[in-house]
Amino acid sequence: MVFEVAAAQIKPNKASYDKNLARVGTLFGELHLGSPRPNVIALPETALTGYFLEGGVRDVARSAQTVFEDLLSVYRANVPKDADVDVVVGFYELADGRYFNSAMYATLSGVASIVEPRICHVHHKYFLPTYGVFDEKRFVSRGRTIDAFDTRFGRSAMLVCEDVWHSVAPTIAALKGAQVIYVLSASPGREFTGDEVGNLSRWKRLLPNVADEHGVFVVYSGLVGFEGGKGFTGSSCVVDPWGVVRVEAPVTDECAVQAEIDLDDVAIARAASPMLADLEASLPDIVLELERVSRGPCRS
Repeated sequence: MVFEVAAAQIKPNKASYDKNLARVGTLFGELHLGSPRPNVIALPETALTGYFLEGGVRDVARSAQTVFEDLLSVYRANVPKDADVDVVVGFYELADGRYFNSAMYATLSGVASIVEPRICHVHHKYFLPTYGVFDEKRFVSRGRTIDAFDTRFGRSAMLVCEDVWHSVAPTIAALKGAQVIYVLSASPGREFTGDEVGNLSRWKRLLPNVADEHGVFVVYSGLVGFEGGKGFTGSSCVVDPWGVVRVEAPVTDECAVQAEIDLDDVAIARAASPMLADLEASLPDIVLELERVSRGPCRS
């Protein structure tokens, strides 16, 4: 299967759900006019509200169903009826009486399309940074699962920002069958040393390593703009299963970068470097080791 993906980075209006929703609708229309048209549009973490909201999360959080219906509405208002697309988007979610930093994968369709609009999956951010400039654990609950799920464009998984900084998260996604891992991020620039931005340098190492080790495509979408004097580092990109960056966006500008994804490349890369197969073969022993670790430190 071959399809086109767009990794889009936007500059959100802080705490303004309606304005950001309208901006996303405009983006849908802009991308539809391009060539080739993307089949999947991936947007960043908290794209509909901005990230640094603290207690303001409760004012902008929406149910996944509400966000889906709102996205479908602005999509149909900006894109012809005979078109359809899948979207990945980050938002603050209210679910079961709790707030989450969430990512949604949904199919959006025009009225004439034979594909029914639907929510394919919602991921709750698993690792919540609460150090330095971050304070997420005070305002949102953490997720409990990392899942892969089937879409019309392959088996996919979603991870949100720090999820990827813990190597176990993309490993679980790959073991559950993910061919494409969508990474949504709101990563503020920090650790400035000379010409390097520390967090951006780490992303440039992490994403190719995740793709190469697991034989997956990685689609990364990052926020841009400033909130409270903190500047997000954009750099949205698409990485192939050999760890090669196919396209990459600039650090500061709103834009979308596109690349073709051929899912046959996943099988080819995994055959050439069977790291994931080796891991699967060793999994029973790894599970035993993890159980020992969970019981507490031991001394040999």
